[in-house]
Amino acid sequence: MRMAMPMPMMATMFLPLAACAATGSEGPDSASPPAMAQGPCRNDGLDRFTGQRATADLGAELLKASGAKTLRWGGPNMAMTMDFRPDRLTVSYDDQMVVISASCG
Repeated sequence: MRMAMPMPMMATMFLPLAACAATGSEGPDSASPPAMAQGPCRNDGLDRFTGQRATADLGAELLKASGAKTLRWGGPNMAMTMDFRPDRLTVSYDDQMVVISASCG
């Protein structure tokens, strides 16, 4: 006969997993994620965003300019996965919230 696991014990087992879950809206002004774009990401012309302040509005412009479906913000000393996703745009910014790079993948 199997004994059922108490509910509080089950909750503590899954709590660490919840901490790893991505919200899909990390980064500047994450309260309102930008709208999704259409398809694979394109790097052409993204260098014009370097030096601008990282905001949700700029994120929406970056998505539109690149055609990416998702946007990933990368802050200073932030760990990021190295997996390649052709539909994702990664935007890195410095301590002053200034964009230092934007690239697909």
